[in-house]
Amino acid sequence: MDIEELLPQQPEGDKKNKKKESPLVSLEKDLDLYADSIREVAIDIIMEGISTHPIFIAHQHSVSIGEVILNREELNTNWTIQASTLEEFVEKGIINPEKKVLFLKSYKKTEDFMCVFVIVPEGANFIYYPYKNKRA
Repeated sequence: MDIEELLPQQPEGDKKNKKKESPLVSLEKDLDLYADSIREVAIDIIMEGISTHPIFIAHQHSVSIGEVILNREELNTNWTIQASTLEEFVEKGIINPEKKVLFLKSYKKTEDFMCVFVIVPEGANFIYYPYKNKRA
């Protein structure tokens, strides 16, 4: 799933609200800024044998899963990022144990993508965001 799939769709006749930017646009900016730190934490999680499937939680409020690694208030950004694992998501019931195999089939290479569980007021969903250098 790409980040665009989480962006709210504007009704075709709704030209007035088109200027209102989705909070997920700011998420993309923050993920680009955070990418090196997130990649480093993902490698640490794998190398320390904690999990082979790190998951990062992006939110703008507080959540009770994972550990805060990038605090939006401290960094003056829009999104806080917490680090977690597939195992914690299964343990907390966010990923149904029966769906774990299906989730693993869609899980992308940790070297190339960060797995992000994005929480917004309308709900939550997984995205795979590529690590990239935006220095063009």
